[in-house]
Amino acid sequence: MATGKSFRRAGMAASAVGLAVAGLVAMAQAQAPAPLKIGITEGFSGVYADLNLGEVEAAQMAIDDFGGKVLGRPIELLSADHQTKPDVGAQIARRWYDVDNVSMITGIGTSSVALAVRKIAQEKGKIDINTGAASADLTGPACSETGAHWVYDTYALAKVTGGAIVKGGGDSWYFLTADYAFGHALERDVTAVVQAAGGKVLGGVRHPLSTQDFSSFLLQAQSSKAKIIGLANAGQDTINSIKQAGEFGIVKGGQRLAGLLVFSTDVNSLTLPVAQGLVLTEAFYWDMNDETREWTKRFRAKRDKIPSMLTAGAYSSTLHYLKAVQAAGTDEAKAVMAKMREIPVNDVMTKNGKLREDGRLVRDMYLFQVKSPQESKSKDDIYKLLATVPGDEAYRPLKDGKCPHIK
Repeated sequence: MATGKSFRRAGMAASAVGLAVAGLVAMAQAQAPAPLKIGITEGFSGVYADLNLGEVEAAQMAIDDFGGKVLGRPIELLSADHQTKPDVGAQIARRWYDVDNVSMITGIGTSSVALAVRKIAQEKGKIDINTGAASADLTGPACSETGAHWVYDTYALAKVTGGAIVKGGGDSWYFLTADYAFGHALERDVTAVVQAAGGKVLGGVRHPLSTQDFSSFLLQAQSSKAKIIGLANAGQDTINSIKQAGEFGIVKGGQRLAGLLVFSTDVNSLTLPVAQGLVLTEAFYWDMNDETREWTKRFRAKRDKIPSMLTAGAYSSTLHYLKAVQAAGTDEAKAVMAKMREIPVNDVMTKNGKLREDGRLVRDMYLFQVKSPQESKSKDDIYKLLATVPGDEAYRPLKDGKCPHIK
């Protein structure tokens, strides 16, 4: 029969074993490499929600394709909804950089949010790779030594779409503009293209973000008699503009709509009978070649929708960042950025792209026209390629950007 003393000895031994195991676990945890953390923040709700869905899955695809680890460290992906609010975006960035030790933030759609996040990234000496916002100011006055602008910008949209429309006879314009940083930049850059080609801008009207009723704005555009009504907005605002313009018979009356930032998801929402004939610029289309089709098949296994250039951009930016971390042997921001500029960008979206000193990824852009229902062979067969514009022609020359750190 066991005595009380033997019970105490057994308990002390068990406690000692438990403490030893706990100590070993603590040591193992202390020795385990800390994860490399990447954050993706977008307006996952609100006016741009449909555009951004799928970016988290695409970024995770890049992490998985890279092998899930870099420099022996597991790669962890965080995500957050900035609600298209600059203050919320800035709070997320500050918390991620300061508290969660995030090394790179990508996505960051909505130009006002992107400019706010850029300031935080500069302050912290951290990397931000913008894939969603459009303002070319991100590689101009707001450029950063640790920032990049990855997919498109207002200058390229103006040059490719605006230039093509002016050449096609659309030499008088009236703008319907989202009243914040993105819309202002897009109107400014398209105006410069139109005027440089000898065209005229007859006026414009600015609308609040996420407007439901465009009737008064469209009536002003209609009364201007401009040949082209330039839609310097995006997402649900563009969809509502085009739908309500149809209700007013604007296109039937002889004026044309120029969708200055239109995505494949917008075309699917509009449907081909409504969107047919729209000329637009994209950096990616799922049906370009065998590689894009195969990648799209893998993506759709995770989220069943056709990927847009934003989706592909999240994959591309994440993958190239990880390649640069591996090559640099560190996640220190300036060392990684140096490698990002040194290594050509090659992936499903971009071939032989070059990241410039001002943060602009120079890559080919594509001018598409939305197919008519008769031309389309399937639900997702929506574009026909009109032109491939080399990056050196599509993007603003480095010398013209007024980037403060470029001598």
